[in-house]
Amino acid sequence: MASSANLGPKLERYVTDLVKNGRYNSRSEVLREGIRLVEEREKRLAALDAAISRGLADADAGRVKPIEDVAERLTEKYAQMAKDRGL
Repeated sequence: MASSANLGPKLERYVTDLVKNGRYNSRSEVLREGIRLVEEREKRLAALDAAISRGLADADAGRVKPIEDVAERLTEKYAQMAKDRGL
């Protein structure tokens, strides 16, 4: 299925330069790469949204730890790591 895209003068020049400089073989190749990048970003955003939802559900269900407990555990962990490395 053929399609066209009006990118506007600035993006059209950019795409043309990418092809002219040999970075891509065609305008279509540039646009396909752009769409792949958008698809990848959308997948990452969906994964982030899912993680946030899980975190909010955990908080709503009371599955949380006080920051003081977490900070104490991490302080001890990293102090031990530093000691093990002779720092």
